[in-house]
Amino acid sequence: MTAPPPLHLTPALSPETASLLDDTATLHQLVGALGSPLNIVLPQRIRSNVTAFHEVMAAHRIGGHIYYAHKANRSSALVRELAATDARIDVASPAELQHVLGSGFSPDRVMATGPKTPEFVWLCARSGITVNVDGVDELALLGRIVSGARLPQVQVLVRFSEFRTAGTTLLSKPSRFGCAAGDLDTVLALLDKFRDELRLRGVAFHLDTVGMPEKTRAIEGSLHLLDEFVRRGHAPTVLDIGGGYGVNYLSSAEEWDDFTTALGAALLGKRDHITWQGSGYGLRNDGGRLRGTLGLYPAHRPVAGPGYLDGLLSAAAPTMQRPLGTIILENMYDLYIEPGRALLDQCGSAMARVLEVRTSPTGETLVRMDMNARDVSLEEHGVQLDPVLVPQDSVPRRAGSGYLIGNLCLESDLISRRKIFFPAMPTAGDLLAFPNTAGYFMDFSADHALGQPVATKVAMYSEAGRWKWKLDDQYWPLSPQWLDHSSDQSNSQEP
Repeated sequence: MTAPPPLHLTPALSPETASLLDDTATLHQLVGALGSPLNIVLPQRIRSNVTAFHEVMAAHRIGGHIYYAHKANRSSALVRELAATDARIDVASPAELQHVLGSGFSPDRVMATGPKTPEFVWLCARSGITVNVDGVDELALLGRIVSGARLPQVQVLVRFSEFRTAGTTLLSKPSRFGCAAGDLDTVLALLDKFRDELRLRGVAFHLDTVGMPEKTRAIEGSLHLLDEFVRRGHAPTVLDIGGGYGVNYLSSAEEWDDFTTALGAALLGKRDHITWQGSGYGLRNDGGRLRGTLGLYPAHRPVAGPGYLDGLLSAAAPTMQRPLGTIILENMYDLYIEPGRALLDQCGSAMARVLEVRTSPTGETLVRMDMNARDVSLEEHGVQLDPVLVPQDSVPRRAGSGYLIGNLCLESDLISRRKIFFPAMPTAGDLLAFPNTAGYFMDFSADHALGQPVATKVAMYSEAGRWKWKLDDQYWPLSPQWLDHSSDQSNSQEP
């Protein structure tokens, strides 16, 4: 019987990422000096991502702002590079607010989002940033703080989680964030009470989905809410549609289809298992039938990031039956978007040293890494992609397969529950790089579990066609020309 072909999930690589991963000598030197795991960010890449989103908004003739979701990565280099663009940033804690104010952002370019502590609300009011209010109690607290401390008026957006139109409720994926439709009268009463303290800029929503039908319903519902605020004497100008634009992680749709098909076949006993202990990622064999829901991120997304935003603005409103972008434009609303993952597309890679390759008592090949599942939380977020081998030498390697295990003494410390099929099998001393992991996977869950070190972060940038690097917290987006004193001297000399 012929063995089934290997199942690859080849990552999509930008030219910058491919160039970096080809520089094997530099990568081994960095890991040798700074330790494993190591996180590398490419701050210059975020500029092109910002430009791509701006181009979509310009094509629809819509004004507004792009707010980077700070929580997606702890990098200072990325935030500082972003501060040198015209993008804005949203923060979700006092520490994030302090970080961005110290990285080049002025208060008028900062917005606070998500549920907030009283201390955070106080700091937002004192700093003069825009506050995206998550609930009725938070709105009332903000009004009392501004009033009691006699602070300047604060700009606010009100986040909603459900919407009404024509006497019915527009249903979308449930969210625990924001105000319910029934809170509208209370929100209006508070805005009337604190008219001198709070200025309503607009409405917002946050949906944990990349499903376009849910997004279109939420946008249409938000437009009706804006109409209601205008009818009740306010002058909102902003529609904030949050994040969820997606990233395409894989280079091949066929490979993704082959993997998901093989997963189902393995669960039904039609081929060998391709996951650790037969994990189904939400699917199960129920008497010979496949049941459940696949709990994986759709890693191959031909329409993602700016392309997804373009599709959303081109989509027809469910009941108005006209393009959403056209309706936003006709009402002269500014559009706010909050990409996190999508703005970090191809902005960094996590990598680690291979410690050993061994065979388990059940005959499985295990590749033990000098990192753990928290250092590159692909499994936690349901994203599947193959790591890239960064060999330590030029010795030919055979193809092979195995499971990636971490450095914690925990049975659950699996960097990948999916069997990885390697075109060239790694050996101890090689590096494995996990590309395009800057958005949420690199350090979102990382901690000092069992005393294991958290990855050092390095910013790499291209200068005169060569890769250079600095520790992340030492990187600032300074042009070499600005630091060239000789140009000042030559300009001061008389001809």
